[in-house]
Amino acid sequence: MQIKKTLAQVAPYAPGRPIDEIKRQFGLSEVVKLASNENPLGASPKALVAAGKAMQDVFMYPDPNAYSLRQALASHLNLQPENFIFGTGSDGLIELVCKTFLAEGDESIMPDPSFSLYELNVLANGATPVKVALNKNMQYNPEMLLSAITPKTKVIWLCNPNNPTGGMYTEKEQLSFFEKVPENVLVVVDEAYYEYAAGNADYPNSLALLKDRKNILILRTFSKIYGLAGLRVGYGIGDSHLLAELEKARPPFNVCSPALAAAEAALEDEDFLNQSLKANKEGKKYLEEAFTEMGLPFVKTSTNFIAVDTKKDAKTVYEALLTKGYIVKGGHVLGMPGYLRVTIGTLEECKGFVEALSSILQTL
Repeated sequence: MQIKKTLAQVAPYAPGRPIDEIKRQFGLSEVVKLASNENPLGASPKALVAAGKAMQDVFMYPDPNAYSLRQALASHLNLQPENFIFGTGSDGLIELVCKTFLAEGDESIMPDPSFSLYELNVLANGATPVKVALNKNMQYNPEMLLSAITPKTKVIWLCNPNNPTGGMYTEKEQLSFFEKVPENVLVVVDEAYYEYAAGNADYPNSLALLKDRKNILILRTFSKIYGLAGLRVGYGIGDSHLLAELEKARPPFNVCSPALAAAEAALEDEDFLNQSLKANKEGKKYLEEAFTEMGLPFVKTSTNFIAVDTKKDAKTVYEALLTKGYIVKGGHVLGMPGYLRVTIGTLEECKGFVEALSSILQTL
């Protein structure tokens, strides 16, 4: 059998390793996962109840139009129902964008490093990823990507805050970028960590661009602060004509009924959202102070993870942490040599991680 030539250079996505796998491998009874930027508080109790009720109807296909969640989001964000499209997390929408807009010979621009599924899906559809390196501070301004535009450019990816670094660009920087980007190039603004970053005074109001821009697609998800990563539900926001083109390639039942019900309930649970933000703020403050005391540089983060420079081989530190029961993401698979990307867990989890990291660095 012969696979598509375009897949020959594609490496599978490397997710954070499962807790049970690490327990078995190292004979551990307790393992803390700080690798996949999940909410350490879990999911909204209201979302869990809603998902449970929806399970009673799993013998039936889900609503292909996500009517109830669509209406809830339209009300929540003061938009029209036709401004939304739904996918199996942001991942499913990234795949959908590439299936719809990219073909062999096309180019797609992205910061580097950034979310690896941009490159994977661009390659899988026969197009060429064009990477623009972050600056020495592991940050980027969207305007840095403008010089890479050619007549072959079809899609530009902006990740804000950027994964895996955690840094964000500002409202002023985004507006300046959109004033210069060609209108025939689709710009995907990936705001998977929007809720964590929105409290920053200079975080962009991307929704305001929808009034005058037809070439913007905003991605958000219920996987992160809402704690529904296991249910896989994300959404895109854009002009109705743009979304109509994406709908042509969207599988009709791509989001299951429990996911739709849980997402709608989670959207209404502001208490859980505020608790999650508070816990993240406490954990971030602790880690930043601990890294400073240890003399380890880190990227100032606007989300629920932090990239720290261990000044050692990232793979070695990553593997040593596994033996102590801590799963993080090593920079050796993220294009960030020496760095670890660490999810901000509970305060107790953060303290345990720092203790384990400190012990390991003293022996290397």
